[in-house]
Amino acid sequence: MRSKIKIHPILKNRFGTVLLAVCLFCLTSLLTRITLLVFSSASFDWTIINILRVFIVGLIFDLAAVSYAIIPLVLYLWLFPAKWFDKRFNKIVLLVYFFIITTTLIANAISEFIFWEEFSVRFNFIAVDYLVYTTEVIGNIRQSYPINTILAVLFIFSALVTYGLKNLIWQSTSKQTKFKQRSKIALLILLVPVATYFLVNHKWKTQSDNQYVNELSGNGMYDFGFAFWHNELDYDTFYKTLPIQDAVNLFRKTFIKDTLQKTGSYSERKISSAEQPKQMNVVLISVESLSASFLGSFGNTQNITPCMDSLAKQGMLFTNLYASGTRTVRGLEALSLCIPPTPGQSIVKRPDNKNLFTLGAVFKEKGYHSRFIYGGYSYFDNMHEFFSQNGYDVTDRDALKDSEIHYSNIWGVADEDLFTLSLRELDKDYKAKKPFFAQIMTVSNHRPYTYPDGRIDIPSHTGREGAVKYTDYAIGKFIREAKLKPWFANTLFIIVADHCASSAGKVELPVDKYHIPMIFYAPHHIKPSKFEKLTAQIDIGPTLLGYLNFSYKSKFFGQDVFKMKDNEERAFISTYQSLGYIKNNQLVILNPNKKVKSYTPDFINGNSKPVGANPSLIDEAIANYELASYLYKNKLYGFK
Repeated sequence: MRSKIKIHPILKNRFGTVLLAVCLFCLTSLLTRITLLVFSSASFDWTIINILRVFIVGLIFDLAAVSYAIIPLVLYLWLFPAKWFDKRFNKIVLLVYFFIITTTLIANAISEFIFWEEFSVRFNFIAVDYLVYTTEVIGNIRQSYPINTILAVLFIFSALVTYGLKNLIWQSTSKQTKFKQRSKIALLILLVPVATYFLVNHKWKTQSDNQYVNELSGNGMYDFGFAFWHNELDYDTFYKTLPIQDAVNLFRKTFIKDTLQKTGSYSERKISSAEQPKQMNVVLISVESLSASFLGSFGNTQNITPCMDSLAKQGMLFTNLYASGTRTVRGLEALSLCIPPTPGQSIVKRPDNKNLFTLGAVFKEKGYHSRFIYGGYSYFDNMHEFFSQNGYDVTDRDALKDSEIHYSNIWGVADEDLFTLSLRELDKDYKAKKPFFAQIMTVSNHRPYTYPDGRIDIPSHTGREGAVKYTDYAIGKFIREAKLKPWFANTLFIIVADHCASSAGKVELPVDKYHIPMIFYAPHHIKPSKFEKLTAQIDIGPTLLGYLNFSYKSKFFGQDVFKMKDNEERAFISTYQSLGYIKNNQLVILNPNKKVKSYTPDFINGNSKPVGANPSLIDEAIANYELASYLYKNKLYGFK
């Protein structure tokens, strides 16, 4: 005779399924946390305190997240009529519900692992950002992973789990509960998410110096919701500030060396050059995810950048350059606006970002045709909207016929096709006797790392090294073809990364994960050399204009590094909420809740050690970030 499974009395009531859902959620979260911990074991700071922190604080966030997740179930159990509660329809509804939440939990766990593999963090602002561009993101996933197989296994496993829970679920329908009684229970349960909202603090997970400990102490779903809710961070509200005039005065000290004319504006000043302007064309190639560590010029032995290494030997290699952020939109922001990264969303993607003071607008005022050329569809990341309204003409893959595309993936056409398009557009400007400034954004060095066959000795879709080598091949091909053009001799080529391939590290801002290469290449004008002073990505625009001997009104925060003194070297690095300032071998980090930390960074391995605060350095960091946010917020960073 078949024995019946013993079921705890707490499950034999209408709200028993709530407890079951909570247990299922917490178990999945625990297994996810353990998996991520094992995956990152080499970088985790293994102490008893950190292990306890990960699992105890993690459980708190798990419970906080599930308190929101169960709201629909609680409402259903509360309001569904008692006379029908033990009927077949209700049992089917509850089974379907548990199938859906099981599928969602497992899919979330898989997504978290993929996201962790890419960024080594829980879901954050980037994950929220990706929701806006589902076509590209879903397409990228489909091209990178066997998604149909994964979905099939996911649905089968979820169905088996749901079937295994069938008896527990149905037992909850065996006991009737009057509306008055279940109202008391429902309202009591619904008070939990309310309490969670007011009592649980997101900063509880950021109590360790080891970034992996902090991230593993969180919950992916909770962090996603927090990032979604806080997608804009007002600087004055969340960060340490100075009186605005003090910030302005500290900012202006950076430019005293140039004896610039102050115009009364917060940041506007006149840049004057006594030398004759160089009427050179400029091609600025912004390379997707090009860490300095990929280049042989920086010690890489894989020979995946032979073309760029050759150009580095023929031109000027910048060896000490640091990216502003960890995403393409931050790189585009730094290169075009030359402003420190403001917390939250990149300015490229914010509303009301028209008619800003950009590098393209300065060139346009000088009579140049300023272009932004992109191999994908430029609606992605708001690129078309931003560049077209800030001094650039935008050209993207829509300008290519199908017959002109050798290969494409969800992100855009192969880089060689992008450069073919670029050559065609630049030829038009030359024929029209128009000097040009073109900012070209590559896409091939991006998951799923696919490209045309037969170009390099690494097969497509085998990993990032192949994508890097293919982009290098495409750049080399572009330069060779450009040499045949009549405009080549009078053109400056700048090759620079938008950001590094990875931002993951043991510490909050690992400086080595922001180290990017840059090459100034113009064989008729620039002799082989290296520039080794500390340089910020926001310095590239002013340095370029300085090299061309342009006189112009400037609002840029970047400086001409060819003219800066040793004690004026500094760089800005950031995540969407941590704002870093590097100077004098110290790293100041500004965080929400008006926190300020100081470190001595290791530029080789990215680690950092806490150091005593340097008040003047902290004030400099605050002044730059505060003023940048202030000018944008108050519409004072316009071109006119």
